[in-house]
Amino acid sequence: MDDELVRGLLKEQHPDLAELPLRRVAGGWDNAMWRLGDELAVRLPRTERGPELLRKEYQWLPELAPRLPLPVPRPQRMGVPSDRFPDTWLVTSWVEGEPADRTPISSEQSADTLAAFLRALHVKAPEDAPVSPDRGVPLRTLPFDASSLDVAVRKIWDEAVAAPEWDGPPLWLHGDLHPANVVVTDGALTGVIDFGDMAAGDPATDLAAAWVLLPDGAAERFFDVYAVADEATIARARGWAAWKALGLISVGNAGDRGLPGGKPTWGPAGRRTLERLL
Repeated sequence: MDDELVRGLLKEQHPDLAELPLRRVAGGWDNAMWRLGDELAVRLPRTERGPELLRKEYQWLPELAPRLPLPVPRPQRMGVPSDRFPDTWLVTSWVEGEPADRTPISSEQSADTLAAFLRALHVKAPEDAPVSPDRGVPLRTLPFDASSLDVAVRKIWDEAVAAPEWDGPPLWLHGDLHPANVVVTDGALTGVIDFGDMAAGDPATDLAAAWVLLPDGAAERFFDVYAVADEATIARARGWAAWKALGLISVGNAGDRGLPGGKPTWGPAGRRTLERLL
């Protein structure tokens, strides 16, 4: 995947966009990304599940985006498989800001911003909304071995699994709120990106962001503003935050294990999450 490939795809399928300035940008796990002009981005899948995630965004984000109080990517064009590239790809709007794995959120006001965003997102999803095997589901169903966890982290996990499960309607979820999937301007949360894991289910999955994204000590303020999370939901959110933290640490170390795509900025984000939880 390089600039020449992307330029060729644009000339082939969206020639009116093909002469815009093109620049590859760092980031992404399931998709590689290029900035296209000032207002657009091109995303090409590089994992097996990547094309389906892009198709999901293309289908559902136009419905969700208009009622969300922060900028999010708005799909503009779908690229179809061809001899040049065998998978679906996407042209979407560009969301301005610096990813929070490189510039962490420092503004306390961002607790209010995130809470307002999630209150707007967390509404009853339609019956045909996507579901996920590992987002919005009961924690006990995750393929996760907690036996080797540090005692304090294991306590958080056990309390989360033991908490009453979500018994409300499936709500819309972002599904993957972590520092590389939000953007920051002057220390404040200013945008949310990468909705490929969006699904319907338990909002506790997203509420984990109180510890994964926000500055130290901001979780209490976040839940005060969000206002509708009971004790069981907060306990489950803490479990999801621990799960996400360990995932960030694992991905951060992927390069050390000889796996492609190791993200050195993700490990510190995961460790900060555990520190906040503890």
